[in-house]
Amino acid sequence: MVEARPLVRLSRRFRLIMSTPDPIVVRQLPVIHKIIADETWLEGERRGQPVSPNDPVVRENVCSVVLRIGQQLRDSLRQQMDPSQAA
Repeated sequence: MVEARPLVRLSRRFRLIMSTPDPIVVRQLPVIHKIIADETWLEGERRGQPVSPNDPVVRENVCSVVLRIGQQLRDSLRQQMDPSQAA
């Protein structure tokens, strides 16, 4: 078995920054998981059989939904975290 090696060696500082997730992103994850579950179920209903969340149609639909509601979702989560930033 060939061991995969990273293409770029990242500095420790950069890895530390990247390992600290944005609180907005962390709060978006449950919503995105729900979108994936809903789109998986819906595509299964369309086809009349179970489908994988990794199905290309499901992925496309999830991306469309996330792109459509992404900014609104981030804004609402940001407002929940800091109500003084209400627009």
